Order: sequence, then structure tokens, then C-alpha cells
Amino acid sequence: MEEVTTLAWKKEYSPIVAMGIVFVTSILLGMAAAAILPPSYRAFGEDTESAVNPLIYIGITLLFTAIILFIAKMGKAKLIKFIILGSVGITIAYVLYPFFTLITDLWIVTDDGSCGIPIAGIPALAIAGALVYALLKYPEWYIVDAVGILVSAGAVAIFGISLGIFPVMLLLSILALYDAIAVYKTKHMVALADNVMEQRLPVLLVVPKTTKYSFMKQKSLKKQLEDEEERDAMFMGLGDIVVPGILVVSAYTFLPKYEIYGLVNSAFLVALATLFGGFCGFLLLMYFVLKGKPQAGLPLLNSGVIFAYLISSYAILGNFGLKVSMAF
Repeated sequence: MEEVTTLAWKKEYSPIVAMGIVFVTSILLGMAAAAILPPSYRAFGEDTESAVNPLIYIGITLLFTAIILFIAKMGKAKLIKFIILGSVGITIAYVLYPFFTLITDLWIVTDDGSCGIPIAGIPALAIAGALVYALLKYPEWYIVDAVGILVSAGAVAIFGISLGIFPVMLLLSILALYDAIAVYKTKHMVALADNVMEQRLPVLLVVPKTTKYSFMKQKSLKKQLEDEEERDAMFMGLGDIVVPGILVVSAYTFLPKYEIYGLVNSAFLVALATLFGGFCGFLLLMYFVLKGKPQAGLPLLNSGVIFAYLISSYAILGNFGLKVSMAF
């Protein structure tokens, strides 16, 4: 009996532990990257408090989703693969570049000085290219996950420094509603996940339940659900990390930073509390996932970070740190 219980724990709960570690680690890496990224990396310009910015984000997300679904319906799966892999490669190189500038900011220039190449860009492009090549040739789950963590951390950092607290809360509220509709009502999110899974693309995290699992041999998720087959791995979309993680990085970036007992600054403490709220939402999400049905992650994850932020910011700062403008 004890051996059966141990095997059941390893198969059902150890993937949740691994997924939770990846969730927290990706957002913490995003916080580290946010401290290094220059203001020029902001996605929506200088006005980080504009309530229009999250609407632009949502519009781009809906347009991109519609394009991917349309291309899939037309049977052009390889085109989807090249679009997403190209985006992944650019994102990784774009995010890694500032880290290498910490080592050197020298440029290789022509004799007349008319053009040049930053030395820091060479290793950034090399790493991005190697990872994209690995995804093309051997898209096993650990390679997909490694790339997914890098992309998640980069996206969390970029959007976290681009959106102030109120715009992020507006974004999270709308996306939570959209996610619920997409999973439970229109169900196009399941179809989208199935399409990208067939192409073995790094837009989700894969945690195997058995040591023999191979992502390269993964069957259609939609078919598995229809046949009520037991799945050999757990899956989590990168959006379920990126979207709640944006509020963590935004709090870390835009809140006032003063020392508390000479140990930690206030913004960092609120950010950690916000992350803890997201992790609580993650645990609740996993409770429902164990029942075997696809779940909309953002309603629980976003609620967790929002409530944790509101409680911790008021407790530590005495206010919610909300500012808003309507500038375009």
C-alpha cells in the first residue's frame, strides 16, 4: 500500500511541485531582468500609466490568436511554426543583449565609422539561434521548457517595466475574463494549444508524469480529452506565467523603494507578496487541474496576484500606488 501511495504521489503531485518551481523561478528571473533592462525596452513608450496601453496589448493578443487559428484552419502548420520560432528567437536575443552589455559595450565598427556591430549582440544572437535550432531538430520537453522559461522571464520583464500598476490591473482583469470565455465557452484556447502542441512549440510548459514520456511523441490533446485518456504530462501555457508575473515586476519597478529595518526595500517586499499570491492561485488551479479537465488559469492566478498586491501594498505603503492617465 505504501509503495502504491508513493508511486501515485510521484505521478500526480511531483509534476505540480516542478510546475510550481518553474512558475516562481520564471517570474523571479523576470524581476532580475527588469532591473537591468533600459527604459528604451518599454513596449508602449514613456507613459507607463496610460490605461490605453493594456487595450493595445489585448488587441495585439486577439489579432495574433486570430491569425494563428486562421493559418491552422488553412492547413499551413509550418507557417505557424516559423512565425512563433522567429518571435521566440528575437525575444531571447532582445532580452539577453542587455546582460552581455554588462560585460562589454564595445562595438566593432568599419574604418570610416559609418556602421558597426555591438559585441554584446553576438553571443545574444548565437544563444538565440542555437535554441531555435534545437527546437527545430529535437523539440523534446526539456528543451521546450528551457526556452519557455527564458521567453516567459523576458516577456514578464518587458511588460512589467512598460505598464504601471493600474494599467496592469486593468489588463489582468480583462484577460482573466477572456481566458475563461476562451476555455469554457468558445473553447478556441484548447484548439490553439492543440495546434502549437502538434508543432512542438515553446508556448507552453511540459512536465512529464513518467520518466519514459517524450513530448515528440505526444498525441493530440483534443483527442485525449475526447477519449478521456489519462495524460502522461501536465501542460501550462506561458501566458499563465507571463500575465500574473507582469504585476509582480510592475510593483517592483514603480513602487517607492525605502528600506524596511535596513534589510529589504518596500517595492521588493510588495513584489514578493504579490508573487506569493500568484503562487496561492497556482495551487488552487492545480487542485482543479487534477480533476482532469482543461482549466482557465488566469482567473485564479490573476485574482491571486491582485488581492495579494492590494493587501501588501496597503499594509507596507499605506496606499495602493495607483496612478492612471488616458494618453495615447
